Amino acid sequence: MKLIQTTIAAALSLTMLGAFAHQGEHKKEHNGGIKSAPTKGVKAPFDIHHTKITTEGNVATFHVAVSGKAGASKPAKTGKLAGSKVFSYVWPTTMDPSTVGFERGAGILAFAVTSHPDFDDTPLYDENGDGKLDNDGDLWHSHWVVLTKDVACGKDALKIVDIPEGAKPKLPKTWPGLPILIDSPAYSPVFKGDTLEVKVPFDDITVLNNASFDGVTAALRINESVHNPLVCVADVFKVASGNLSLPGKVNQ
Repeated sequence: MKLIQTTIAAALSLTMLGAFAHQGEHKKEHNGGIKSAPTKGVKAPFDIHHTKITTEGNVATFHVAVSGKAGASKPAKTGKLAGSKVFSYVWPTTMDPSTVGFERGAGILAFAVTSHPDFDDTPLYDENGDGKLDNDGDLWHSHWVVLTKDVACGKDALKIVDIPEGAKPKLPKTWPGLPILIDSPAYSPVFKGDTLEVKVPFDDITVLNNASFDGVTAALRINESVHNPLVCVADVFKVASGNLSLPGKVNQ
């Protein structure tokens, strides 16, 4: 009996040590960056409580943690492009859009992870592995986007910058061919519990040295006319800083 009790006690001790170690890793993971208090009325998968960007070598890690399970909520399929929704986790930054291949000064450069079941905007990649390149927009995937204000989207609302007909702005090599300033570079989002992380390589990682950032969860909407503005930020679920002041500092 004594041997059994000793064995059980040892097993419980190991379990508790493992739990404490996991908690320690979790706390370490959520150190630094922007911390946000829970917000009543925001769905748990989009209720940001921690946002940060860190670098190692030439790779930046974009990190966000939420109150619930990250990535658990996606838009409902409507069966048409016009009026359809895009759910997004977004890191607006102070980096110039030319950093990733757009025109200098084109707007606010943001990194985004999105899901939208009604269209596919990563035509170079087959995310679901079924041999088709145009049917996996519902899977979470990454983009660089350039944002600007447009009253057509609402008072103080943002949109993805449109490309006017006939214009030929500078664009990244993995631009998906849409008439907006968007890049589809196929950096894989990794969801784990309350956390989303994406590793993003840079040719020159020093461009992040003085960069500031924020965290946003939002629903975007494709215009009913499928015209300028093509994509509006229609419903902001939460802003990490509370006021889009971009207070976050890389590696801090």
